[in-house]
Amino acid sequence: MKPILLAATAALAASLACAEAPRRPKAGHPIIGAWSMMVPGTDCEETYYMRQDGTSLFTSGDEEGESVYEIDDEPAGQGFYKFTNRILKDNGKPDCAGTVTNPGAELNMYLKFHPSGDLMVLCRDESLDACIGPLYRVGGESS
Repeated sequence: MKPILLAATAALAASLACAEAPRRPKAGHPIIGAWSMMVPGTDCEETYYMRQDGTSLFTSGDEEGESVYEIDDEPAGQGFYKFTNRILKDNGKPDCAGTVTNPGAELNMYLKFHPSGDLMVLCRDESLDACIGPLYRVGGESS
């Protein structure tokens, strides 16, 4: 029985060692800091606090939550960064759109930053045809 347990433990350790590391932002990445936007057609504001460790805090209307995100270090050919955000915690209150977000929800988007570094848009794909924003930088880098 022990050889089977050893083999299973070794296989698990090998699979963990080969797992791809999360794409956390490198130091100086343009995503790091606080971002905010007024939701069009409302007087509701959304704010995102993007940390260097790949976690974020967010508020949207009455909603408050925490997430973990991954983002590419460099933009792809069209200037977009691939971005994945997964909700870890949510207070269960409605966001600016009136919806409640459930923990575990995942969002895959593409981000494009203005050359100034003070504006960004979140897009469905690597195109400016279906985006939300702009979000404005309201705070410098935070960690």
